[in-house]
Amino acid sequence: MLQPSGDLRTSWLTTAVLFRSVPPPVTQPLTPLHPPARPPLGPPPVSGPPLIRPSTMTAGPPNTQPLINSTASREGDATSAASDGAAVQNSYDALEGGGLTATPHPPAPPNVKMNRNVGYSYPALPPGYQNTSAPGAPGMQASALQYPDGSKHFHQPALGTNHLSASMGALNLQQEGLRPVNLLQERNILPTTLLKAPVPNLHEDIQKLNCNPELFRCTLTNIPQTQALLNKAKLPLGLLLHPFKDLSQLPVVTSSTIVRCRSCRTYINPFVSFLDQRRWKCNLCYRVNDVPEEFMYNPVTRVYGEPHKRPEVQNATIEFMAPSEYMLRPPQPPVYLFVFDVSHNAVETGYLNTVCQTLLDNLDLLPGNTRTKIGFITFDSTIHFYSLQEGLSQPQMLIVSDIEDVFIPMPENLLVNLNENKELIQDLLKALPQMFTKSLETQSALGPALQAAFKLMSPTGGRISVFQTQLPSVGMGALKSREEPNQRATAKDIHLTPSTDFYKKLALDCSGQQVAVDLFLLSGQYSDLASLGCISRYSAGSVYYYQSYHHKHNPVQVEKLQKELKRYLTRKIGFEAVMRIRCTKGLSIHTFHGNFFVRSTDLLSLPNVNPDAGYAVQMSVEESLTDMQVVSFQSALLYTSSKGERRIRVHTMCLPVVTTLSDVYLGADVQAITGLLANMAVDRSVSATLSDARDALVNAVIDSLAAYRSAVLSVQQPGLTAPSSLRLFPLYVLALLKQKAFQTGTSTRLDERIFTMCQVKNQPLVYLMLMTHPSLYRVDNLTDEGALNINDRTIPQPPLLQLSVEKLSRDGAYLMDAGSVMFLWIGKNCGQSFISQVLGVPNYGSIPQNMTHLPELDTAESTRTIAFISWLREQRPFFPILYIIKDDSPLKSSFLQNMIEDRTESALSYYEFLLHIQQQVNK
Repeated sequence: MLQPSGDLRTSWLTTAVLFRSVPPPVTQPLTPLHPPARPPLGPPPVSGPPLIRPSTMTAGPPNTQPLINSTASREGDATSAASDGAAVQNSYDALEGGGLTATPHPPAPPNVKMNRNVGYSYPALPPGYQNTSAPGAPGMQASALQYPDGSKHFHQPALGTNHLSASMGALNLQQEGLRPVNLLQERNILPTTLLKAPVPNLHEDIQKLNCNPELFRCTLTNIPQTQALLNKAKLPLGLLLHPFKDLSQLPVVTSSTIVRCRSCRTYINPFVSFLDQRRWKCNLCYRVNDVPEEFMYNPVTRVYGEPHKRPEVQNATIEFMAPSEYMLRPPQPPVYLFVFDVSHNAVETGYLNTVCQTLLDNLDLLPGNTRTKIGFITFDSTIHFYSLQEGLSQPQMLIVSDIEDVFIPMPENLLVNLNENKELIQDLLKALPQMFTKSLETQSALGPALQAAFKLMSPTGGRISVFQTQLPSVGMGALKSREEPNQRATAKDIHLTPSTDFYKKLALDCSGQQVAVDLFLLSGQYSDLASLGCISRYSAGSVYYYQSYHHKHNPVQVEKLQKELKRYLTRKIGFEAVMRIRCTKGLSIHTFHGNFFVRSTDLLSLPNVNPDAGYAVQMSVEESLTDMQVVSFQSALLYTSSKGERRIRVHTMCLPVVTTLSDVYLGADVQAITGLLANMAVDRSVSATLSDARDALVNAVIDSLAAYRSAVLSVQQPGLTAPSSLRLFPLYVLALLKQKAFQTGTSTRLDERIFTMCQVKNQPLVYLMLMTHPSLYRVDNLTDEGALNINDRTIPQPPLLQLSVEKLSRDGAYLMDAGSVMFLWIGKNCGQSFISQVLGVPNYGSIPQNMTHLPELDTAESTRTIAFISWLREQRPFFPILYIIKDDSPLKSSFLQNMIEDRTESALSYYEFLLHIQQQVNK
């Protein structure tokens, strides 16, 4: 029933996550797009074995098999019926030019003339290069294309994979990573500066071209030659990616020729080898390809005949402007739909004031162009649409009360051009917070509101931002409370799985129409995030959670929402994206982690991609990597920018292959290993139980250290010995066990636990590690010694401290940075100068109980402290609240909870944990 209203005043680790095995690939170049029904053309299959055999389950060690050797993923399972049907799936697969497709295509008839989008001949147009920053990134400087000196010559290629033996032999191996460390004796193993990713053991000419580890890193920087060797090491093999990260320098290639391997569709990159001027060998499948005529000319040096000096071959990270054959349809406009809960509960929290005001302030900064569209839906037990038709003196509200069969009234006026209708949009945003202040409607029809939003967005695709404050109670997707506070502790019976498949099915429908849904949950009550979160997880959206949000009772959350919403609204965005990860023949990917839908085996569907999202994949060694000195990994992200350009961002990483167990341990990246295990443990918690996941994490440490002890250590030593590269592994796993996602104990609310699990699956590694193992600094004695100088600001660099009360002194002040929250703990006998010159109060007793901001005082101490905290905050996309706490503060328990090395009510101290590990290793 439709009730028009003209007046606005009257009237929201089995890690058995069905990991896909990779089918045998075929040589499938880019298929022509028209007509879509025609079978794609392709060259005859190359002779010899297939590039990658179908993945098979490997028998793993009895302890860790479920967490480390696993082969199925529910992560976007392709068995779920998305609404887009097979035709779209195949088209998307062809669009990125998949080398790994599920069904082989017949060889092309001999008389068919191949056109260029099948990858045979290239037009000889003069290439154009442009040098721009990442699209839509505010404040990013245009990057200068930088090429390392000493470029290779085609007749003497020093960097190709088949020319490595000489340089590899001369490498000075850094054996520090293998030094045995007795963990029970060496207590101060935490470095005083943030841990950096290990540098792969490659010739320096190759390593300087390698991908930045912030974008792409592997759990093992030395790749084991066989699966048997990997199984012996008892370490997981996988990749962690941050593919759309904001970059200050990004070479953008505007040439109409994108050079790719004719067989596996790898993009040309720094690790291919040039056999001569006219031929290059792919570093993933080893096929020899012709160098197209256009690629012979280098527009940077203006020299002909130096294809190996082109930017594509000098940069491991590069972006291509994609020609029309990389499109299924004309690039979509940026479309943003906001869906607001306006029930009595929602109005009571006061969130609408903050959200509408932040939107008003940032309307002009929404990424887009003259085509940008925007729309609004509000809901309680009914759904309210807003007509923003040109010519109206004010927005018109349209109420749909039939929530069982939602329809869209006047669809043409509900999503409108932002620039042409800005005044009406501003009027609506100013009016919305007041419109529902007297509402007594307590019900929430979130499901029907999302169905309406999906119908409205389907024709174009785009982004739905939904704000919800309670458990949905009426219509499709209604939920019932499943949390029993006194059962929060029992690891057996907590509800980590969705109670309905409604939100997952709707998310898959959204994904099929290029719509992503971001969920902002602002709730003091249980809202079943395990069910609601599916709407974002499978549509490639994000989840934001503001526990107990209230504008008066919890004012610090208001600032957090403002800051994070501003970042969310103004950060760059990619629409209708797909991502594929390729790796050298012999390696295979079997599980993906992150927010997406897996389309056709190895293609991730990302209706939206944002610069703050991370992804992880698990891998296995399918075929022995004999005769290979190095292997390569390449991720390709095809997306539409907010300016309507089709672009492809490519990252390529090269790593050495090793044949001994000691070399595998030497190259272990302990942070990447911890990050991948955390992702696997979330899956295990959901598919089995929380206690299973915890056991598997502990067993991962036991098994790897036992394997090192028995197979690598020549002299058995007393104590618990780890290679230096893994010396922090037990500490990081203990930190995971104490993290909200995996800890036991009644203090963790169910939604809070689920949200932390969402973060584990969707955070880039650097933020995940900070949430897992916080950084602790002493800040009452900051100096300029060793400080950084950034934009005329001096940023002190105090040393990191171990997370133990032993390291605290009552006469100091300590800052704990736990990623999404910070604590400044002031000791009882803290120096008077810090208290007066930084906190701005006369003495310890007058520090207020709920202090969350440092005053800006005209003192050197204040300037240093604020500069340090601001610098830490600026490095992440979310806003950590700062809590200033004393000995008698109620928040002291939260601060102490993060002291990983100390004992808590439900978890061992670090020393006790080491004794437990030692006992198991020595069995």
